[in-house]
Amino acid sequence: MSAIASPAIHNLVGGKWVTSTSPAGIELLNPATGEPLGSSPSGSPAEVDAAVQAAHTAFASWRTVPAGDRVQYLFKLKALLEEHLDELASLITIENGKTLAESKGELRRGIENVEVACGIPVLMQGYSLEDVAPGIDEIMVRQPLGVCAVITPFNFPLMIPLWFLPYAIATGNTVVLKPSDRVPFSAARLVELIQETGLPDGVVNLVNGGKPAVDALLDHPLVRAVSFVGSTPVAKHVYARGSASGKRVQCQGGAKNHVVVLPDADRETTTKIIADSAFGCAGQRCLAVSVTVTVGDAKDWFRDSIAAAAGSLKVGDGLDPATQMGPVITQASRERVVGLIGQGAEQGAKTIVDGRRASGNGAGSFVGPTVLDGLPAASPLMETEIFGPVLSVVHADTVDEAVAMIERSAYGNASSIFTSSGAAARKFRTSVSTGNVGINIGVPAPMAYFPFSGWKGSFFGVMHAQGRDAIEFFTDKKVIVERWPKEWSRKF
Repeated sequence: MSAIASPAIHNLVGGKWVTSTSPAGIELLNPATGEPLGSSPSGSPAEVDAAVQAAHTAFASWRTVPAGDRVQYLFKLKALLEEHLDELASLITIENGKTLAESKGELRRGIENVEVACGIPVLMQGYSLEDVAPGIDEIMVRQPLGVCAVITPFNFPLMIPLWFLPYAIATGNTVVLKPSDRVPFSAARLVELIQETGLPDGVVNLVNGGKPAVDALLDHPLVRAVSFVGSTPVAKHVYARGSASGKRVQCQGGAKNHVVVLPDADRETTTKIIADSAFGCAGQRCLAVSVTVTVGDAKDWFRDSIAAAAGSLKVGDGLDPATQMGPVITQASRERVVGLIGQGAEQGAKTIVDGRRASGNGAGSFVGPTVLDGLPAASPLMETEIFGPVLSVVHADTVDEAVAMIERSAYGNASSIFTSSGAAARKFRTSVSTGNVGINIGVPAPMAYFPFSGWKGSFFGVMHAQGRDAIEFFTDKKVIVERWPKEWSRKF
């Protein structure tokens, strides 16, 4: 049986846990076992309004709490996250499917953001200049926005809420968190731990649901800012609808990430890192490599090497320490991924490792690691975000040709190159059209003190998640021009 204490899913509104009265949404199953975990509510405008009103009420006093006092709650939260790391990792694995090691890694990256947000007394500082004109001083200060909505996806149930939430509350805002309706239990436990810090009621609120809840947040006049991570079509919807109602919006969308392998790359290390990137978290992460572009003589050795690595991975329940890759999130997702693999084969790709028959224990939504060799450039699959453990291997004669292939993509989340040549690496990082770039790195995920910097169809907005961008996003700048003359005069 799972470690989920209760299948009931509640909202947190103004410090009180309340049962949703909205219609039932989706049934939740353990992706590895098919075991029922509960059902998620669809959400309603009334429930969203209650959470937003509670956050708005709390903002009046929370914004006046000194920054040094606000971060004390984050110090306590970090300690609680460390104390409950194993419990939280198990929850993530049960409702998402990834391995325990991956769940713990996700939590570590989330905790990094809590740590960085603890520096708000410095990060939130403005600046000033005396005597911009005789006797006149000018000051820029940062002030919180108000109620901020955080809408997060299923693939990182706790890391992505922690991209936003610590910065939002540390800068003096209040938050309504709406987690993915696929993974509500991890978020609920996170919010319980936040309550244990003694954070004032209403500063963080939780509302569950699907599209009705999202749209209610986007339309609510008291919501000042929206942070979102999800697919590009939904990101476009969130960005357009939220912006149209005057909100500040940041939306991380989908991806089609490329990695370029040069002939001088270290063969063993390159293969291992790319396999980890392509098949880790069952390919369900926005920085997973989806297309490997071999250049020159790298073609033959990489194809054989990656096929061997993919074929050796043990697929199964993420709670089993021997498992190296878990299932995808749902049976519907499995069917979609399997269908896309079939399309690739029909369009001319050779399926040198075929994961369509992976079964795990027979009840879960498993897809095995898959390698498609020689997918035609004209194939729609070259532009489709598969979001599963599928790696396409294509070939280019030169680095310039590989970079041009990345340039043609509608996405711009991440790209990487594997090489021993500093000159080739520098040229690549300068010219490639993605916001995150790896040099001999398979998953170029920025540390918490750098922005998560997607480009093109992978991001909509101006300020990204994490670090200094988060401070900019969650604060308004106010410029004060003042003078205190001994005698009033119109002369400057």
